[in-house]
Amino acid sequence: QVVADMREKRYAQEGIGSSYLFRVDHDTIIDATKCGNLARFINHCCTPNCYAKVITIEAQKKIVIYSKQAIGVNEEITYDYKFPIEDTKIPCLCRTDSCRGTLN
Repeated sequence: QVVADMREKRYAQEGIGSSYLFRVDHDTIIDATKCGNLARFINHCCTPNCYAKVITIEAQKKIVIYSKQAIGVNEEITYDYKFPIEDTKIPCLCRTDSCRGTLN
């Protein structure tokens, strides 16, 4: 967490507007901000069509995105970021009928 917090501060100082950090477990956070595949751009949704799962392959933890339903051509892929509850709220922009209003 300490390293992730330092990176977020450094990215802000460098003018990088968004960071792409994914908590795998209590001790591991994957940072795809400067390198990673296009999955780092999958948006949050309160009623997503996918979910993220961490699996282990040959002793390495991997993030896998699974669909919850059939996804049509040109339909956006989304999953629930499941951010921890914090005092400072991040607004949710998914606009679904059951939107919680915040990501955290």
